[in-house]
Amino acid sequence: MEMRSEGPIKTRREGAILEVTLDAPKANAISLKTSRVMGEVFRDFRDDDSLRVCILRAAGEKFFCPGWDLKAAADGDAVDGDYGVGGFGGLQELPNLNKPVIAAVNGICCGGGLELALSADLILCSANATFALPEIRSGTVADAASIKLPKRIPYHVAMDLLLTGRWFDAEEALRWGIVKEITTSEELLPKAWDLARLLESGPPLVYAAIKEVVREAENMRFQDALNRVSKRLLPTVDKLYSSEDQLEGAKAFAEKRDPVWKGR
Repeated sequence: MEMRSEGPIKTRREGAILEVTLDAPKANAISLKTSRVMGEVFRDFRDDDSLRVCILRAAGEKFFCPGWDLKAAADGDAVDGDYGVGGFGGLQELPNLNKPVIAAVNGICCGGGLELALSADLILCSANATFALPEIRSGTVADAASIKLPKRIPYHVAMDLLLTGRWFDAEEALRWGIVKEITTSEELLPKAWDLARLLESGPPLVYAAIKEVVREAENMRFQDALNRVSKRLLPTVDKLYSSEDQLEGAKAFAEKRDPVWKGR
């Protein structure tokens, strides 16, 4: 197991899984500097072929992340400053991230913190997790959430959350499909690792193709998106269809054995 620390960001690696921990007392708020470090960490995860899955978590039980670091803002951080290669929190705008990311949310997750969690592919949360988009109360807009939420949950629910800034609990988040599962605080990280190990054992080239297809198809007509897949116009799909793993999947099925994925 390999562990590293860079300021408020700590990483732990086990096999092909990378765990990224936001540890910025007291509330795990994100400054421009922290965001840039997070972007570098997630970029390195994206570019390292030996890594397949990432878990994003935060230290402590009270806060996952409240978003923007207002103390840093008071010291001169500009809201439209340089957040780094991946945008705010390192994930929202990171291009070509074709590996699964799991967010493990414990405690308060609001504003940019909720937008950060929404940048993951799967979200687990503890029963004490609470969520909100309170930007409306400070006279600003939850920009990323305003784009993402109406596409992921019913429009009128998304607008309720955006326009009122109200808090909602883990059960409501589960009801609307924002989170995959609710656990106890003690079980949260082990559950996230169990899920990560399941994904680690899966076909990385297929995961890459799934993520690219979903991302590229978001604003396309169905037939246009399907044509891009069937004609192998997406790089990850083209690589998959010419790969050893594609052949291995068929062989393993025919031979009634578990496939051995090599990522090539």
